[in-house]
Order: sequence, then C-alpha cells, then structure tokens
Amino acid sequence: MSKRRVLVTGASKGIGRAVADRVAAAGNEPIGIARSAPTDFPGSFYAVDLGDRDATAETLARIVAEGRVDAVVNNFGFAKFGRIGEIDLDDLALTYDLNVRTAVQVVQAVLPGMLESGWGRIVNVSSLTTQGTAERTPYASAKAALETSTRIWAGELARTGITVNCVAPGPVETELYRLRSPAGSEREARLLNAIPLHRVGTPAEIAHVICMLLHEDAGYITGQIVHVDGGGSISAA
Repeated sequence: MSKRRVLVTGASKGIGRAVADRVAAAGNEPIGIARSAPTDFPGSFYAVDLGDRDATAETLARIVAEGRVDAVVNNFGFAKFGRIGEIDLDDLALTYDLNVRTAVQVVQAVLPGMLESGWGRIVNVSSLTTQGTAERTPYASAKAALETSTRIWAGELARTGITVNCVAPGPVETELYRLRSPAGSEREARLLNAIPLHRVGTPAEIAHVICMLLHEDAGYITGQIVHVDGGGSISAA
C-alpha cells in the first residue's frame, strides 16, 4: 500500500495505535480519532468524543476536506456487560450507538471519495464475544451487528473497488483488558482456559491482520470475518 490516507478510530492506544504505527511504518498517513490525543502519534490526530454525533460529523468533514481517505479501520468500541435479567436498556442503546452508529457515520463520510477513486479498504473490528460469551449481550450483539454490516457493505460495494472485511479479536493485552482481568486473577484464568493457545493476544498481532486487509494485494478478500483469537472461536464452536 503506497501513499494512502488511513483513518483509524480509537487510535490513541491499544489495537488502534498499533495499526497507526504499522500504517506509518509502511510510508502511509495514519489519521487518528479518539477522545484524547497522544503526544507521539505518527500522523494527524483529531480529538473528538465519538459519542457526540454532531462533533463527530464536524471532525469527519474536516478530515475529508483535507484530502480523500483511502481506507478506514473502525476500531473504536464501547462495552457494557450484564446478564439478560440485569441489562440496563439505556446501556444497551448506548452500546449499539457507539459500536454501530459510529462505524456507519465514518463510512458514510469517506465513501464518496472512495467511490470517486474506485479504490478503498474498510476494516471493522468486532470481537470473539459474538460466539456467545455469557454476560455480553449489549457488547456482543452490537459487534455481531457490525459483522453483519460488514457482509452487507461488501456485497453493496463489490463492484466499486472497495473491499469490506472484519477482524474479530480474542482477549488482547490492552489497558481495558487489564482493568477487568488483572494478571493472575480468577477471571483471567477462566478466559485463558477458553483459548487453545492459552494466552492473550497483543495489539501488534491484531494490527498485523488488519493491515494485511488494507494492503493493495488484498483486493480479492471481501465480506470476511477473520478471527484472530488464539483459537478461541474453535472452542466456542
């Protein structure tokens, strides 16, 4: 991939930052979006609360005005948990909004430029939890909606030069993961027992697959959900 502008949501840390670093290392321009900007981001960065639809629209308009966006990584995610009898309906609505609406809004903003150029890459990021992890109804169902959207968009855009794929990570060594699963905790032990490789992934390992799908030579891959989960989806099956 040469001289491409790649928009990455949730780019300040974790998987999003690892993607941005790889994009920059390949000679391309990462454009990051997240609530707060890191001091050492390897490209341009826009601090915005993606929960604010109007502010997000304004930010996306600024990005597009500065040049065509060639690729998008919808990495931003928001998680709420709970068993079916305990789910707060406001939390459910918020989780859908932040995981699905943001991805739709980003794609709608950059799609005209991709269609005009006849080339584009869209990679959504979902989760292993879509396989049926307990207490994950809000988050997993929102990510499942994103996986279904991936297939729909891939079909709609199949003859435009734009590919649409999805990467579904298992547990990954990020700040959010460690907040809920301290090292050596009972919760982490349960998670690892469900992963055949018996370890969590790294942001770099997930970013490697995402960037493969962004590549010029990935043009024959579309509509796919790629599981990068240490074999966790095998166990779930």
